[in-house]
Formats: sequence, C-alpha cells, structure tokens
Amino acid sequence: MTSGIPVIAGVGRTAFSRRSGRTVLQLATEAALAAIADAGITVDDVDAVATYHDNDTAAPSEVASDLGTGPLTWSQAVVGGGSELCALIGTAADVVADGRASHVLIYRAMNGASGVRMGDYGTGSAAGYRQFMAPYGYAAPVEVAAMATARHMAEYGTTREHLGAIAVTLRENAQHNPNAVMNGRPMTMDDYLGCRPIAEPLHLLDCCLETDGAVAIVVALPTGSERRPVVEIRSWAYGAGPHSVVPYEKYPDVTAMFPVWLRDQLFERAGVGPADIDVACLYDAFTYSVLCQIEDFGFCDKGLGGEYAGSGEIAAGGALPINPNGGLLSEGYIHGLNNVAEAVTQLRGAAGDRQVHDARLALVSGYSSTRGSALILGSAA
Repeated sequence: MTSGIPVIAGVGRTAFSRRSGRTVLQLATEAALAAIADAGITVDDVDAVATYHDNDTAAPSEVASDLGTGPLTWSQAVVGGGSELCALIGTAADVVADGRASHVLIYRAMNGASGVRMGDYGTGSAAGYRQFMAPYGYAAPVEVAAMATARHMAEYGTTREHLGAIAVTLRENAQHNPNAVMNGRPMTMDDYLGCRPIAEPLHLLDCCLETDGAVAIVVALPTGSERRPVVEIRSWAYGAGPHSVVPYEKYPDVTAMFPVWLRDQLFERAGVGPADIDVACLYDAFTYSVLCQIEDFGFCDKGLGGEYAGSGEIAAGGALPINPNGGLLSEGYIHGLNNVAEAVTQLRGAAGDRQVHDARLALVSGYSSTRGSALILGSAA
C-alpha cells in the first residue's frame, strides 16, 4: 500500500567541476536522464519540467525537447535565487497531488565557474536594483551577507572562529564524499583564519564554491514499484520578511533570516519540531547563513549559533549533522539542489561513509537575502 504523499522518486547529477567544457543544456540533459533512470521510469513518463534560475540555464522547453518527452501538462521556469529552491519542489508536489502531472522533472544546470558567475555585478535577475547599490560597494551576495554577519558579531559576540567551525566541519564532511569538488583538500582552522578577505568580515573560505554542473530530481506520487526507496515530501513553506526585494532595505533586524517567517508553518504542517530533525541540509551560501539558520529554525537560542557550531553538534555524530555532503561550501554550488539530493541519499540510507545513523527526517532550505523556502523530507520505509 502506498501513502499518497508526493515523493522524490529519483535523483541524478553530473560531475561537479570548475570547467565543464559543456553547455548548460548538455549538463541538464545528463542529470535529467540519470534522475529518470534512478526513478525507474522512462522519458515518456515525464509530463512536467521545471527549473529555477538566474538567467543562466537552459529553458524547460529546451530540456524537454532534448530529452524527447511527450506533451507537457505543466512547466515552470522561476527567475530567482536559492529562495525558490524548496518552494518549486513543494509546488511540484502540489501539482502531482492535484493530478495535473504524474512525473515532474526538476533540474538546475549551471556553468557557475566557467560561464555566468553568480557574484558578477551586472548579471542575473537582480541587475536592476544593483545599479543603485554598486556605487556603495554593496551589490554582490557576499557583500549583503557581510553586512548581516558584522551586525551579528556586534550584537551577539560571534567570532571568526565560530564561522570557521562551520567551514572546517563541512570540509571534513567533503572528505567522505567522492563527488565533492573539495574531496582530497582538507582544511584546518589555521587555513581558515589565514585565508584572504572578500568582504569583511567574510573571507574566501566563508564563501560557497563557484561550480559547473547539474542536478535533477523526479517528483511523483508513489506507486510501490519504484526502483529505489522514495522520500516523502512531508511539508514545505515559503517566507519573506518586510522590504525583502532590495536586500535588507528598511529591514527591522538584519541578524534575522527567512526561517523566522516560515518555521512555524513548516513544522506544524509536518507535525514535528526542530528536535525531531535527524539531518539538516541547509543552504550554505556562506558560513554565516548556516549559523543564522541554526538559530532561526529553532535549534538553539538566538545569538548562540556560533557556540552551537563550535561545540561539534553540527558534525557527524552530533545532535544536528549539517550538510554531510560538504554542502555548497565544499561539495559544490548547484544553487542548492545538490543539498536536496544529499537529503534524499541520507534518507535512503545510501550515503556510505558519510551516512547519518538512522536518518529518518531531514530539513532542507534555500534562501536569497531575506526570503527563502524550506522542506521537511521523510523516509517512506
């Protein structure tokens, strides 16, 4: 008997690199075919295709054509950052639950190192408002995050060593992930403290990797005949604080991130709380974003995220293992969809040396400045 809860039935990916030498369409198609095979379906079964992007990828119609799918009953191409990640997956779950599609293929393909770089001032969906910010040295994502980090340090006594604990932990995780860009490149706290500044107080190793590659997933209703264990989409939520279009414009508290706007509905819909989460795959564009999400999702009190991370609780075997794959900081930056793939792998019990013991419930997040979305995924076994 199946649950009727929408599931992630398949996951696929390409290799992650600094120079793929391939088009984003080629990357998207490779990852899509891998996800379709992993789900135990055929291209003919795919009747919906969706992506989120920053004007840097192949359109769903192009991917569908390259795959050779039949007619599509639903399609979506959301222009936006990581804030759209979990919301798009949640919307796809609603689409299959409503019967508007049977198998939704979601992909994210990008040449983020060799092609369109996310941190460029003049590119992407936010280029319009950045023209007013750039003259003040405040336009790229790292500069926006740096201002919030500096305020958190001033308000709560957060230190670079607190941020370093996150960077070092996730790099250690990557050493157990053969697919990680930083596998084979361990990091010490001295390495972290000695790296060059990018936008004070954030330094190079506080920042996620610019990466070429693609990830794809298949969202469907369970049939009981899947090739691999499926993962249930238990809950999703989207939240945005006031004045969230231009980053932190008139924002009441720059140390508060998107979870404060969505966490209650996210946990209530799933019927769980923060203490029930076995593994968290948090959108780690910067070390600070991990620290702040630990606080704002309710895993510790506000202002204590640095101490929590520094205590070892986020490492393998800790109370809240975070990003066992190495995350966007050390596995690769595929706009967060690779963290969704890791959550599925963990809940399938298929993560090998980095497997979190008895992982049954995962929190996944994505954000862009003061807005974001999140999922709670659960093992169906």
